[in-house]
Amino acid sequence: MNRDRTNDAQYRKMTETPVGRLIVTLGLPTTVSMLITNIYNMADSYFVSRISLSAGGATSIVFGIMAILQAFGFMFGHGAGSNISRMLGSRQVEKAGRYGSTGFAWAFLSGTVILAGGLCFINPLMRLLGSTDTILPYAQEYGTFILLAAPFMTSSCVLNNILRYEGKAALAMIGLTSGGILNILLDPLFIFGLKLGIRGAGLATALSQTISFCILLFMFLSGRTQTRLAPKLVSRDWSVVRDIVLTGLPSLARQGLNSVSTMVLNSCAKPFGDAAIAAMGYVGRTSSMVFSVGLGVGQGFQPVSGFNYGAKKFSRVKRGTWFTLFFGIALMGTLAAVCFSLAPEIIGLFRREEAVLRIGGEALRIHCVFILFLPVSVVATMLFQSTGQNVPALVLSCLQSGAAFIPLCLILPNIAGLGVRGIEIAQPAAYVIAAIASLPVMLKFLNRLPEDGGNQ
Repeated sequence: MNRDRTNDAQYRKMTETPVGRLIVTLGLPTTVSMLITNIYNMADSYFVSRISLSAGGATSIVFGIMAILQAFGFMFGHGAGSNISRMLGSRQVEKAGRYGSTGFAWAFLSGTVILAGGLCFINPLMRLLGSTDTILPYAQEYGTFILLAAPFMTSSCVLNNILRYEGKAALAMIGLTSGGILNILLDPLFIFGLKLGIRGAGLATALSQTISFCILLFMFLSGRTQTRLAPKLVSRDWSVVRDIVLTGLPSLARQGLNSVSTMVLNSCAKPFGDAAIAAMGYVGRTSSMVFSVGLGVGQGFQPVSGFNYGAKKFSRVKRGTWFTLFFGIALMGTLAAVCFSLAPEIIGLFRREEAVLRIGGEALRIHCVFILFLPVSVVATMLFQSTGQNVPALVLSCLQSGAAFIPLCLILPNIAGLGVRGIEIAQPAAYVIAAIASLPVMLKFLNRLPEDGGNQ
């Protein structure tokens, strides 16, 4: 009876609270989580860069492995979460538990497979990710610890996303921020205090991710969620797995292309030396922090969109879309302006070699101007994914994450002697292309939504 009352209260919250307030309420904890995650990624880069320039470059290389793990984690996490939010919106609580348990099991399995394969082929993997001869030894040591934590990292993505899609982002924030803060504290202790060098950074990340996983899992085992996780609920029905994979495929494509984009970026930067690889890695981490503000608001929108779409409250889906777009642009614009004005100083926090400051400072300023186009494609992709529109979500996700960037990164450095500047402008140009393609598709979908209570 208590669980039923709790479920009813959550239903009313998701379908009756004013849309803007609800999105901010759910998006704020997610934004805090993502900022902490990005800060500890930057802290990793900062502390490792104190070892040497090549060690700093290794963090950019291993970031590709983390993107692969996130690709599978987010596929099962967003795939399960999106289905769960629509099921809760239509009051199918028991069915939601099957999707949650199945997504969790497959994510843990995929992380285990990546762990085994990555350790067996770690040398060629680091080469594939763009490692140079001088970076390779550092990347191997750092990457080994990241791979050891792979199953916990992939399945944490599922736990986090189920909590978000249920509308309980604050619980997800506790797990993610605890791990992030712990990582920041352990980095200097392990790297310098225990004199473990780059192995200390890898160990700190692995331990922090594992502890974060345990905290997130506790939220489910302690009965604080609508979605139950249990081995007996793992479905053997391939239609359930299919629904999860098809809905989560845009996330796999997005994160997978991010990983490929990192490999391409490192390979294109390789002719310009370790300084270029390190500088673009620092720019990527800083840009990710700006992006995380807009993305956090967007992830507050996803459960609202999915829940109300399932409840056939389509007017709330429309209002939520426009609120998220303009609110995200405003927040990102403010942070981007700060980063633009302090670009050389921000890059200088990592390394102060002249080449790193020149390449990184210029690239960061270009990113800060054009990153304001990014919310258009992000909101469009989140809208389609949360409402189960898998094909447009997949296409726009690919375009946003690498389908435009990869060819631009390969072509621009060789045009009119652009050289390293071609690498600097490839991602900003891709933001513009993705926004131009996403806007009309999103408008068409919103205009076709029926009145509340109607059939889509």
